Amino acid sequence: MSRTSRTITAAAAGALLLIATGTTAATASATPAPAKTPTCRTADLTAKINQPLAGGMNHAGARLVLTNTGRRTCALRGYPGLGLEAAGHRALRTRTEWGPTWYADNPGVRTFTLSPGRQAQAVLSWTHTGSDGGDARYLEVTPPASTTHLTVPFRQQVDGGTMQVTALSPAAVPLRG
Repeated sequence: MSRTSRTITAAAAGALLLIATGTTAATASATPAPAKTPTCRTADLTAKINQPLAGGMNHAGARLVLTNTGRRTCALRGYPGLGLEAAGHRALRTRTEWGPTWYADNPGVRTFTLSPGRQAQAVLSWTHTGSDGGDARYLEVTPPASTTHLTVPFRQQVDGGTMQVTALSPAAVPLRG
């Protein structure tokens, strides 16, 4: 089982635990949401990479933004799964590290809701020294508790296929000063 598969499986297991324990979701303003708020489906989300972050010491980064384009409010909790693809959408070896990145501290895992049109964000980082670099053209983004992914353009060199990502947050994750 690949690291990406384990990541997706762990995210799905976390969502099932959340549902089984009856944990309630919270909105972006931290008010409780009904326990029946459904999990965001991949089909109801779009992904984009924006705001390239200033690099240093061969580091690169960007903000990952998921937008609810569906007609219903849905819940998110946790980390996105990531997978690099080469030209022709051929899968590249990818290792995703969840937690803090070179650019931002991890905001922590929490459940929140996204009403239609609202966004969630995470901060990505990777290095690009040229040693053992993967020549990526696309990035697969698997929302938490999902088994399918969205694909976005991502023309980057990524050393060893290793990427760091913070947990998703309903507000912009603050960058380190």
